[in-house]
Amino acid sequence: MDFLVDGDEPSMNEIGLKSSTNSSEHNDMANAIRALSMDAVQAANSGHPGMPMGMADVATVLFSKFLKFDPAKPDWPDRDRFVLSAGHGSMLLYSLLYLTGYKDMTLEEIKNFRQLGAKTAGHPEFGHAHGIETTTGPLGQGLAMAVGMALSEKMQAARFKDIVDHYTYVIAGDGCLMEGISHEAISFAGHLGLGKLIVLWDDNSISIDGATELAVSDDQEKRFEAAGWDVHAVDGHDAEAIEAAIKAAQKSSKPSMIACRTTIGFGAPNKQGTSGVHGAPLGEDEIALARTELGWPHAPFEIPNTILDKWRCVGTKGARLSAAWEKSFKAQPGDVQETFNTAIAGNLPPELEDAIIDYKRRLSEEAPGWATRKSSQEALKVINDKITCTVGGSADLTGSNLTLTSQLEPITPEDFSGRYIYYGVREFGMAAIMNGMALHRGFIPYGGTFMVFTDYARPAIRLSALMEQRVIYVMTHDSIGLGEDGPTHQPVEHLAALRAMPNLNVFRPADAVETAECWLLALQAAKTPSILSLSRQGLELVRKTHTADNLCAKGAYELAGSNLETKVSLFASGSEVSIALKAQKMLETEGIGTRVVSVPAWELFEKQDDAYKKETLCPDTVRIAVEAGCDMGWEKFTGPDGGFVGINSFGASAPADKLYEHFGITAEAIVAAAKDRL
Repeated sequence: MDFLVDGDEPSMNEIGLKSSTNSSEHNDMANAIRALSMDAVQAANSGHPGMPMGMADVATVLFSKFLKFDPAKPDWPDRDRFVLSAGHGSMLLYSLLYLTGYKDMTLEEIKNFRQLGAKTAGHPEFGHAHGIETTTGPLGQGLAMAVGMALSEKMQAARFKDIVDHYTYVIAGDGCLMEGISHEAISFAGHLGLGKLIVLWDDNSISIDGATELAVSDDQEKRFEAAGWDVHAVDGHDAEAIEAAIKAAQKSSKPSMIACRTTIGFGAPNKQGTSGVHGAPLGEDEIALARTELGWPHAPFEIPNTILDKWRCVGTKGARLSAAWEKSFKAQPGDVQETFNTAIAGNLPPELEDAIIDYKRRLSEEAPGWATRKSSQEALKVINDKITCTVGGSADLTGSNLTLTSQLEPITPEDFSGRYIYYGVREFGMAAIMNGMALHRGFIPYGGTFMVFTDYARPAIRLSALMEQRVIYVMTHDSIGLGEDGPTHQPVEHLAALRAMPNLNVFRPADAVETAECWLLALQAAKTPSILSLSRQGLELVRKTHTADNLCAKGAYELAGSNLETKVSLFASGSEVSIALKAQKMLETEGIGTRVVSVPAWELFEKQDDAYKKETLCPDTVRIAVEAGCDMGWEKFTGPDGGFVGINSFGASAPADKLYEHFGITAEAIVAAAKDRL
C-alpha cells in the first residue's frame, strides 16, 4: 500500500485528514458540487448530502484531469465509464453532469431532485439522463457492474485494438465494500487482471448507524491486495495526492483501489464526520454555517459564471478527444467499422431466424428426447455460429448448464479474445458482471447456474429488468426433476417469484423445438432480460409437426386439440407438458374431450389480445394446470374453480421419477383432478 502524500502516511485530525493546500480554482470547483448537493437535498427535504460533500475533491480531480468523456456525445463508445456505486450520493453525479454541460441535466432538474418525473431520482437510474452509466443504489452492485464494463473493454480491445482504449472508474463507499458481492467482484477482477479498472473508495468510516467500527473492522487495503489489486491510500481532500494516486493506478497492469480518506459532509462544521450528515438534509442553519466554512457566499443553486465556466471547459475538452477517435475510427477498413457498429448496436444477423427455422425442421424429423438444458446447448451451437458477439459463461457449472459450445474459447488473464467466461462460484457476481457487459455495449451476455440459485443472483436480475438490459440467464435443473441433490437444490417457489418481477421474460420450454424458439425470443428482446428455465431430465419431443412460426412468441398456445367435444383444458409448462399429453390420452380414451395448452412464457401471453386469450383459455371447459412448482399465479389460466397439480412444499432426495410419483405430479393425478370437476 502506497501513501501518496509527500511520501509519508498522512496525519489525522478529529474529523479526517489534514489536507494539503489546494488551489483556489480546485476549491471553487469542488465547492460547487458541495453547494449544489446540500441545496438540492435541502429543497427535497430528503437525500444524502454527506457523501457528495466528502468526495467532491476526489470527483473534481477525476473529472477535470482524467475522465475521458464528451457531454455532446454521451454515448461515444470509447469514453471512460464512471460508476457511482455508492448511489445514495446521487447528487454528486447530478452535480457533475450539470456542471460539465450535459444538456439534459439542467439546473431545473437539480432543483427538482427526488421529485416525480425528474431525471434526478433519489438514486441514479439508467436511462433517465445521459451520463448515468448504470442504475446504482443497491450497494456493491455498481462495483460489480463496473467489473463487467472493464472486462468488456478488455475483450473489445482484443478485437479492435486500434479503436478501443478506455478506463472504468468507480466511487464506492464503506457500504459497497461490506456487501458480499464486493468480495465476488474484486476477486474476479483481480484474477483476470483488469488493469483499467480503478476504484476510488470513500473511506470516511461512517455508515447510517454510526461509525463503521460498529460492524466492521476489515483491513480493506489488505483485502484488495490479497485479491490481486494495486492499492494506494491518500488524503481524499488533497488534490495533488489524489492526482498522483490516479496516475499511478493508470500505469498498473492490475486493477487499482485508491483509499481516499475523507470527512463525510466536509464543510458542515457541526455535522461533518458524523452519521447525522449521511442521510438527512443539513438544515438551513447548518447550510448557512457551511457556506461560511467553505467560503461560498452564493445563494442556493447559484453557481457564479466564473466557476461554471471552469467546469464547462472540463466538459468541452472532451470534444477534441471524441473527434480524434471518430477520425481514427473512420480510417479503419469498412468491414471493421461495420462489425464494430453492429456489435455496439447489438443487432442480430438477419440470417439467424432462418437458421433457427431450419434447425427446428431437423428437430421435428429427428425427435430427440433431450433434457432442455441439452436442447439449449444444441440451440446455442446454431446461435453462436451466427452471432459473434454472444458471450457465454457459467458459475462453475459449465458441464451441468451446458452453456459452452465449440465456437467459444475461454477468457483468460492472458487472452481476452475468447467468448466464454468461467465465473467461478459467484452467482450474484456473474449476474452483475453480465449487467455491466450489457451496459457497456458490444456483447450479448448469457450465463448459467441452477435455477434454485436465482435466489443468489436475484438482486442483479432485478437490475437487469429495471435497466431494460438484454441479459440471458440459463437456469437449469429447474424442478424436483433434478432428483438426488434434494430440496436444497430443487426450486419450488422460484418460477412464481421470477414471474412476479416486472420486465422479465421467464421461459420454460417443453422440448428441443420450444427451447430453440425461446432462445430466439430471448435474443430478440433487446430491452428485456430473460430466464431460460431448463430441465435436467430427458423430455420427449412434443412438437413433432414442423412449423416455421414461432409458437412460443404467443406465450401460450394449443399444442394438442381434441377430436371430441372439448370438456377439459390442460395447461402445462416445461417438463410437465409431456405429462399433460399423457393425461390427455387417458381422458380421451374415456370419451372426455381434452386439449393441451403449452405455456412457455406467461409474460408474452399477457401481451396478447383478449380474443386470443379467450380462445386459448377456453373458459367454458374444466381447466387444470400442471407444473413442478407452487401454484401461485396459475389461477390466471384455470380460473377460481380450476385445479392445479404441482408441489407446494419443499422437495426430497430421490430419483426424479420417484419424486414425481411421491409428490403426485402424474398423469393419473391430472385425470383425477379433471374428473372431480366435470
